[in-house]
Amino acid sequence: MPTVRSPVVPDAAPPVPARRVGVFGGTFDPPHIGHLVTALNVRHALALDEVLLVVANRPWQKEGTRALSAAEDRFALVAAAVAGIEGLSASRIELDRGGPSYTVDTLRSLEAEGGVQLFTILGADAAALLPTWERPEEVVARSRLVVVDRPGHTSVLPEGLAWIRVEVPHLEVSSSDLRARVLDGRPLEFLLPDAVIAEIRARGLYRGQAR
Repeated sequence: MPTVRSPVVPDAAPPVPARRVGVFGGTFDPPHIGHLVTALNVRHALALDEVLLVVANRPWQKEGTRALSAAEDRFALVAAAVAGIEGLSASRIELDRGGPSYTVDTLRSLEAEGGVQLFTILGADAAALLPTWERPEEVVARSRLVVVDRPGHTSVLPEGLAWIRVEVPHLEVSSSDLRARVLDGRPLEFLLPDAVIAEIRARGLYRGQAR
């Protein structure tokens, strides 16, 4: 009687771990060293594979407060800022989607690509306003909240909100001051990456000049 051999079943391949991706959204008008320091420190602290600097198409909470630079110009500045920096990428996902920029829609799109664990990176002020966001409960459900704090300070956020605190160096740099510096002709060096300064000048931004 012939011997019946059981088929050999190969060992299942181990599951591929999800990529840990930080989502750092903003107007970035312009992006400055404070943004880069935040992104790099959060990536290091949480061992993220990548941090996406997501350029808002229409930042709905800022609409009407001031004139914004064109979204494509702001994306070009962010792309210049992160060029050559390992683990940081400029994302135009909200520009390509069009319309008002809602973080929840960006998280949905990134999640649909599969194989990612998402971390939404916020400053303390933005985190405190999370209840005013579009579908904030879904933002919390689809990502881990990461709140950046300056040394010696601990943010107070809405009760019941789970979040990760990451301490980053506190730099007194603001986009509004940088726009004023361009207008006044004051120095920008060491506040902005050189590539961003060059891009601002090439595009005639913040001076009311034509491109």
